[in-house]
Amino acid sequence: MNVETELKKDGIEVIETLNTLKINSIARNISQKICDTFPEYGFNQNDLFIRLSRLNMYKAKMPEGMAEANYFYKNTAIYFNEHIADEDLEEFAIHECIHYLQEVKDKKNYLIRMGLCDYTEFKVYGLGMNEAAVQLMSSKINGIPKEYVKYFGISFETTSPSYYPLECCLVNQLAYITGEDALFESTLKSTDRFKLAFSQVSSPKVYMAIQNAVDDILYHEEEIIKINNKIAQIDDRNRKVDGMIKKIDELKSEVTLTFMRTQNLIISSYFDNAFDRIVDLEGVENFRKKLYTFRDYIGYTEGYTFFNDYYVSKMEELEAKYNLIESGQFETSLKVITKKESMFIRVLKAFKKLIGIGQRENATVNNLNK
Repeated sequence: MNVETELKKDGIEVIETLNTLKINSIARNISQKICDTFPEYGFNQNDLFIRLSRLNMYKAKMPEGMAEANYFYKNTAIYFNEHIADEDLEEFAIHECIHYLQEVKDKKNYLIRMGLCDYTEFKVYGLGMNEAAVQLMSSKINGIPKEYVKYFGISFETTSPSYYPLECCLVNQLAYITGEDALFESTLKSTDRFKLAFSQVSSPKVYMAIQNAVDDILYHEEEIIKINNKIAQIDDRNRKVDGMIKKIDELKSEVTLTFMRTQNLIISSYFDNAFDRIVDLEGVENFRKKLYTFRDYIGYTEGYTFFNDYYVSKMEELEAKYNLIESGQFETSLKVITKKESMFIRVLKAFKKLIGIGQRENATVNNLNK
């Protein structure tokens, strides 16, 4: 399938080619902004400008609900919605330019990786997480302030109110845990640093569950857009339309449920492990601050109590641990527990292996996949 056919299949119809002067202006400004915002990643502004100026750029007619700009790797081109004013092209181009910078191709020019997203022969993994990470970087470059939004009954604060807001919220929670540097470096340079950083403080299995959940949210949102576009083409209300509306409602409910389950998994998997690693009073205080501040990163639905319940429970456990550490009994009790349980743990592990019981997070991860 050639490029023109694929564009037509996606509903993209080119109506204008941007001239060299306009492309160079966009490339120059974006290269400067990337270097100014992320000086730690070693970009040379002149080299970056040369790379970005080689991109082809077009204005095109696009289907309703599609992103205002799209990067197409097969011909290294950016397509802008025809409705975007010339003075706003640069803002929308940033996201697509990052996609261009992060792509990794094989010798046959096939895309094998793009930031946090892996392309395999049969399936794409991490697309939702990568789109969110790129959008968080774009918002940072554009200086977008935080604002409160509500999508599918979920309220939260974000720097990306219009593009992938739910995905950005979840990925931002992960970045709070690992640090933005790990996220943005992996996004720009297509490395596993971010994945490994979160896996070390939680588990690889939990990371994969979160990655798949964010993909599911993205795919459900795309399906909602497609159904809405079909409804818009139907003149009168009929049973078929009623069925499509019902399907949209089901997809929205699934998005909400997946988001909340994923958020709860992030909270419990990370902070349970972090609590177990506390060995001194400084660790107690750091844990308390980190868990308390996490409330600013989460989404809330009506009647949502998981975080508050978890916080109260962990503070009670933290107080008990604090008292043990302060009295000097923590190390002694830890040694006694370790000595007494060592044989029991070996037997328990052997028993688990025999009957196929998974690790502690299995139940939570399995709930997420229901």
